[in-house]
Amino acid sequence: MRLVFGLVLIIGVGLAGFAVYFAKDRFNQYQLALAQQKAAIIPLTEVFVTKRQLRYGQQLTPDDVQAVKWPADALPPGAFTELSQIFPDENKEPRTVLRVMERGEPLLIMKVTGPGEDAGVAARLGKGMRAFALRVDVMSGVSGFLRPGDRVDVYWTGTGAEGQGITRLIHANLQLIAVDQVTDEERNNPILAQSVTVETTPDVVAKLAQAQATGRLTLALVGVTDDVASAEVSADASSIVGERAVAPVAEAKRTCSIRERRGKEVVVIPSPCPE
Repeated sequence: MRLVFGLVLIIGVGLAGFAVYFAKDRFNQYQLALAQQKAAIIPLTEVFVTKRQLRYGQQLTPDDVQAVKWPADALPPGAFTELSQIFPDENKEPRTVLRVMERGEPLLIMKVTGPGEDAGVAARLGKGMRAFALRVDVMSGVSGFLRPGDRVDVYWTGTGAEGQGITRLIHANLQLIAVDQVTDEERNNPILAQSVTVETTPDVVAKLAQAQATGRLTLALVGVTDDVASAEVSADASSIVGERAVAPVAEAKRTCSIRERRGKEVVVIPSPCPE
């Protein structure tokens, strides 16, 4: 009996030790998984997003935005993280939407005006940039297919330094910020514009003003995905019709003569030329 009891006791102690070892191993695995999970947690921050679709020209109010959690490492440039950044205490006037925004989209500083400002051209100009208007018609304005936000190459046609007609690319990839008085980039219907407004630097403004005053400007639309810079281009009449062949000038035949007076008349008599 004692032998059986001892045997059972030994078996029980062994099972208890195995259970403790197994439980400790499982606890270590749990702690390791918990540590890995903590390490994988992404730091979050608050970002303000739109609560509804907002289109160009609409006013932005505090009721149109809400704060959501956003990965701090993926924060979009120009995003607002505090409501006071959108609507400062010193200026409670609403902002104006410059580009269409869908519901849940992060509100970015480049998509709205400053507090109390309208959606005019001046609100969209970058630092150091200027707005300049170019006269266009159906032909020079790409038949009405231009929209705000497009890019164009500007060609000048006038009289060159040698007095002959010439067409030359004077600037490439100019950004359009308005077509006539329309600045909405989401507008899809074509406009037969009489003017377009470009955003560029002051030195290019001077070049465009001189070109517009001395010749005719023509615009060429640049593709949306085209990132190839246009090279210097020029053309004159000879590049269209080709160089005109110059006829050789025949050498004039040498002739000689002598004059004789016969009474009151002077007679010219042909004679051989001296060598």
